[in-house]
Amino acid sequence: MSADSVVTRGVRDPAARLLQLLSLLQAPRDWTGAELAERLGVTTRTIRRDIDHLRELGYPVQASQGNIGGYRLVAGAAMPPLLLDDDEAVAIAIGLRTAATAAVSGIEDTSLRALAKLEQVLPSRLRHRVSNLAEAATCVTRPVPGPDADLLAALAAACVAHEKIRFGYAPGRGGPSRRLAEPVRLVAAGRRWYLVAYDLDRADWRTFRVDRIEALHRTGARVPERELPDGQDAAAYVAGVLGAGPGSCHAEVIVHAPIERAAEGVPASLGVLEQLDEHRCRLRTAPDSPEFLAFRIAALRLDYTLIGPPEIVPHLRRIAERALGAIEAAQGQER
Repeated sequence: MSADSVVTRGVRDPAARLLQLLSLLQAPRDWTGAELAERLGVTTRTIRRDIDHLRELGYPVQASQGNIGGYRLVAGAAMPPLLLDDDEAVAIAIGLRTAATAAVSGIEDTSLRALAKLEQVLPSRLRHRVSNLAEAATCVTRPVPGPDADLLAALAAACVAHEKIRFGYAPGRGGPSRRLAEPVRLVAAGRRWYLVAYDLDRADWRTFRVDRIEALHRTGARVPERELPDGQDAAAYVAGVLGAGPGSCHAEVIVHAPIERAAEGVPASLGVLEQLDEHRCRLRTAPDSPEFLAFRIAALRLDYTLIGPPEIVPHLRRIAERALGAIEAAQGQER
């Protein structure tokens, strides 16, 4: 139920009234004293007294003056208790459980501690929903560690502030280097996080794997936000780079399915799909290695034709031979 739909008449219990007042103030809008008084069925004087009580409890309630002024709950110096509805509480619990196994390094223990605190105060009906999911679901262990949470947070802050950054970078090929860049967005694609930034030393756009960034320094120098080439959004730009980027080999695969269906089974991290006709599309990709691409292609749930490069063929053949050997062995056991 939204705060706008809450109407309570004559709430006499001060504790209950405070909770309902807090629920209203959490809505992303300003409330006048008269509006709050009408909603709770009390006087504006009582509202002012209750607002003062909330402030004493640590809730940062801001009051603005004027014809359109009012009360609003804002960010404060400390973390006060939160009021969550059932769906919000379950969503946060599921998110914390996922984060404990997740794509960002350094927050696993913190996520588990926060989850334990939340589950301790969840009503039994909600605790069962969360525990059922934990019992029935599992997570595939990540083959590579995710980026550091503090590094991600610092990069995100620099993106939002449009602040120049310096950092060390160790690319897949070549030696490490120092970069001066204007960060724009962070993009998660498959197993990796990428920073989209304008590289000032090279006067061109670049994507940087976050797990290869080190010694980040925020310069404090702010600049106007740049727009990506051709008006692309960051996710589309990263997908294009992954499909035609500086991988160790460039590959082309014809997928025998409409592009809408292919897009459901081909992750953006694998490459870029281009429609050929209503029955086929082309996948362009530049993976880290021919062996890795052969594994990803073999896992496709769609028919395909490999156009190239020839370096992938031996790896695909070995995958097929292993699968055929396993099938023949299983058939032999059935006889």
